[in-house]
Amino acid sequence: MDSAHNNRRGLMFVLSSPSGAGKTTISRRMLEVDKELQLSISVTTRPRRSNEMDGRDYYFITPERYAEMIIKNELLEHANVFDYHYGTPAKPVNDCLAQGKDILFDIDWQGTRQLAQKSRADLVSVFILPPSIKELERRLRTRAQDSEEVVKRRMEKAVAEISHWQEYDYVLVNDDLEQTITRVISILKSERLRRQRQTGLEHFVETLV
Repeated sequence: MDSAHNNRRGLMFVLSSPSGAGKTTISRRMLEVDKELQLSISVTTRPRRSNEMDGRDYYFITPERYAEMIIKNELLEHANVFDYHYGTPAKPVNDCLAQGKDILFDIDWQGTRQLAQKSRADLVSVFILPPSIKELERRLRTRAQDSEEVVKRRMEKAVAEISHWQEYDYVLVNDDLEQTITRVISILKSERLRRQRQTGLEHFVETLV
């Protein structure tokens, strides 16, 4: 920070969308262009894919360790997705917020709702909608990562996820990827300037009056 009055508390920036609507691509671009932003790394009980690295994409843990983390209240949020468990470790996030660092979350509506219940003032949430259900299905099939059965399950889940769009602060239709990325970055920049987050502002104003 260049002066005391610029000190601020960090924020939790959530991106949610149905699978295939673009949140992962948008997240990666944001992390590339904004070096002040860092990704929240979730724990998961699902098997690691061949292109994934433990500690970079997820922390891959056993169901037993996951259950222990819930019992010890070590997770800010957690959810069951396609028969596997996911969750956000609390301590790294809380440490970053206190240091004025911003955390990017790639989580669903369940996790977002839990974050809002625990720390609404620190949360900024954005929901990404596909241009159409037909386009969403096309994207899922084009990326060829999942079996036909999984694609069908993802499409069924998409309808349920989209029904929660009104719970988010911002909602964007991703019909133009570059434009959507620009808009999401603009939201982040604006939210960083909110009066409530500028912890050094009150003292600075006192010096003026």
